[in-house]
Amino acid sequence: MTKQLSKEEIIGLIGKEADIIVPIANGEPHGLLDILEENYLKLQNVKIHQMLALRERSYITGEMKNHLSHVSYFLSGATRKAYQAGQVELVPNVFHEVPRMLKSTTNMSMVMTVASPMDEHGYFSLGTQADYVSEFIGHMPFVLEVNKHMPHTFGENQIHSSQIAGFIEQDAYLTEEKAPLVGEKDIKIAEFITNDIKNGDTLQIGIGAIPNAVMGMLKGHRHLGIHTEMLTDGIVDLVASGAVSGTEKFTHKGKIVTTFAFGTQRLYDFIHKNPSIEFLPVSYVNNPMEIAKEERIVSINATTEVDFYGQCASETIGGRYYSSTGGQADFARGVRFAKHGKGYVCMHSTVKNDTISRIRQQLTPGSVVTTSKNDVDNIVTEYGIARLYGKSLSDRAKALIDIAHPSFREELLFEAKKNGIL
Repeated sequence: MTKQLSKEEIIGLIGKEADIIVPIANGEPHGLLDILEENYLKLQNVKIHQMLALRERSYITGEMKNHLSHVSYFLSGATRKAYQAGQVELVPNVFHEVPRMLKSTTNMSMVMTVASPMDEHGYFSLGTQADYVSEFIGHMPFVLEVNKHMPHTFGENQIHSSQIAGFIEQDAYLTEEKAPLVGEKDIKIAEFITNDIKNGDTLQIGIGAIPNAVMGMLKGHRHLGIHTEMLTDGIVDLVASGAVSGTEKFTHKGKIVTTFAFGTQRLYDFIHKNPSIEFLPVSYVNNPMEIAKEERIVSINATTEVDFYGQCASETIGGRYYSSTGGQADFARGVRFAKHGKGYVCMHSTVKNDTISRIRQQLTPGSVVTTSKNDVDNIVTEYGIARLYGKSLSDRAKALIDIAHPSFREELLFEAKKNGIL
């Protein structure tokens, strides 16, 4: 019998040095985490493991040390300052390996997650999530926060009432992530990419101005497929336009494959009881070998700066940690394995009103390489595409200088010659 838990019963389930795993974004159970914070003095060295936390909390900012603390696998606005202040641990990872990493490095004590209400068959759905927690269903205790606003979705994110330790009820609207406005540079970058995308290609595409611009330009395409870690509002428009059918995919024909969704209420309404969408574990969705089975996969991601070798620093800004690797490296590898895979890493050519070039002779000291020189395919700015795969270092430098902002090309050319690259 599924049991509704009291606050005392929830705390009673948590042992000393427990590792509690919490999903990404809207899988974050605010009510359950409130209970932990309210009763933190009863907890001993308990750690919350999570990517992309939504709310800044006292245990994140280090106020509950020796009782409750946070381990991050991808920084967000809720954790970034705390990490920089030394209050949060950040674990390097590639997204598809997070479930395996958690299995090998934590006590796997419990998953706490939001779920949609139980259906007539006794199943809850993890809704906007599959990510790294769906793989643990049936293998470790789950405590659910049942929320009527969480959409019921399909895939490998279903959990039966017999598989949970208990639940609480808390109804709250989901957090919405509105895409940034699309600017002139975004449109130019999107035009270069969309010219390369063919009818029947399968897309991995994320959130942001450039992805939004790309999706806005693909409405005239047909038979596109979707195999992406993150589902966003732009997909809703693509489906509505008739551009997405998935009929030419090599796996999951006719299905949109994803591991989590984050956007506006329009997106959450779209995924609710939508049988065309499959939420699958990230260990599958982002596994490069699985990605490669989609022979015509197109991956579109963003970076903050690129050096002459083609190394992309996508998780640091000015040499300081901002996020983490996420799935960029997974898809960079996956498109390399795919028969006709294509990868695009995008950025504006400059920052700070055209005063700093994002194409550099060397990455800013302290920067972290996300996509390596060996995996990079195409770099795109508003000045064009630098096609780097299979090119020598000198040819790479030339191609990158050609898509740099004109104000910096002479200086970059000088640096390339000075350092023996050209």
